[in-house]
Amino acid sequence: MLIAGFPAGAWGTNCYLVAPAAGEECVIIDPGHQATEGVEEALKKHRLKPVAVILTHGHIDHVASVVPVCGAHDVPAWIHPADRYMMSDPEKALGRSIGMPLMGELTVGEPDDVKELADGSGLRLAGLDLSVAHAPGHTKGSVTFRMPETDEIPSVFFSGDLLFAGSIGRTDLPGGDMEEMLESLARVCLPLDDSTVVLSGHGSQTTIGRERATNPYLRDVAAGLGSAEAPRRGM
Repeated sequence: MLIAGFPAGAWGTNCYLVAPAAGEECVIIDPGHQATEGVEEALKKHRLKPVAVILTHGHIDHVASVVPVCGAHDVPAWIHPADRYMMSDPEKALGRSIGMPLMGELTVGEPDDVKELADGSGLRLAGLDLSVAHAPGHTKGSVTFRMPETDEIPSVFFSGDLLFAGSIGRTDLPGGDMEEMLESLARVCLPLDDSTVVLSGHGSQTTIGRERATNPYLRDVAAGLGSAEAPRRGM
């Protein structure tokens, strides 16, 4: 298994390229602001051929490079239908202007081929099996992707802006909802094995076991309590 990741752009959003091995087909997860160059470098370094872009949600820091990346490689983008509008109208998704200088660096709109994700569905892309879980809270259309455990590697969980090392995604932007966030944490994250590797939309790698023991939000959810007070992250 090959997972190449890098933080991109003004918001340091993690973009991931995932493939069975070097020299094979891959999927690209969340090519955000100024991610195009990093994607092309990783493709060249690992001799990868992309077959799809898959998106954890529609915020501009996760989708800003979708149009150029999909266009350069003639691949579709997958997104939950509740967040699809954000690709064409990023400021509406944020409830505020993101700034004209920054906007000048963005390619706003949809790629030629957009496919919609559904809760509980499975994606078979580039020889990879990914299960999709709808996880609203940060946005209405937030999803996670999980790859099953194998003899060689533990399960890998791409959490987007649902779960971070030590924190969770913010819920104060349009479409955010703390009650939905807590429900998603309970339904999507708590059932996972402690060994599950968490690769989130921002920040460092962690595991479900580490977050179950130390993340104040996940600990409170597991205990059936309300939300904890700790810094939240994401756009």
